[in-house]
Amino acid sequence: MSFLPIGLPAFLSHFGLALLLVAVFFVVYIFITPYHELRLIRAGNHTAAASLAGALLGYIVALASAISNSVSLLDMLVWGMVALVVQLLAFLIVKLLLPTLLEDIPENKIASGIFLGTVSLGLGLLNAACMTY
Repeated sequence: MSFLPIGLPAFLSHFGLALLLVAVFFVVYIFITPYHELRLIRAGNHTAAASLAGALLGYIVALASAISNSVSLLDMLVWGMVALVVQLLAFLIVKLLLPTLLEDIPENKIASGIFLGTVSLGLGLLNAACMTY
């Protein structure tokens, strides 16, 4: 138990910053999408759920790598913001590949949601792998 006075503050600070970064990502992501994911999910839209879940998981995977490889909270914050930008790029890339994406999500066209979620998760995994230094 002697490690608690040293380890617990570090855990709490990293975990708290991680939760804040996830919240920031969530707000920014739902702000840049023209449809209302939470409203769609509450209405049973599987497409919105799949796309948002993939985006969140992609970001969290990259953020987890940033946390485990960071040397300070500032380092974690910087790489967490890099991960955020990469996840936003995932959305923009899929929007370019699927020109009807902005209509497909609200219309519950599940293939588009799965594709967006998969690209988001995949780029998050690549992002995480690149954050090892």
